[in-house]
Amino acid sequence: MTNFLTVPSKNFERDIRKLSAIDQKRVLEKIMLLENDPYHPSLRTKKLRNEPDNYESSVNMDIRIIWRLKNKTIIFLLDVGHHDILKRY
Repeated sequence: MTNFLTVPSKNFERDIRKLSAIDQKRVLEKIMLLENDPYHPSLRTKKLRNEPDNYESSVNMDIRIIWRLKNKTIIFLLDVGHHDILKRY
């Protein structure tokens, strides 16, 4: 299985700092899982309807990571935050 490289956007870096320390830790744990298997069942990964190249993965029932796969090896982390960030996409 291919391991993926994750690259955070400036938006992602800004928005992760807005989360609590516990939520930041959970996000980082899920990113490690994402690097190994972006479609792991616990991530509940799915394509976004309005942005077909973008994906949504769950950190927990409230927090989502928005990302895009580039060159079949790089996961570009676009955004992170509470469920309402999906309204941006």
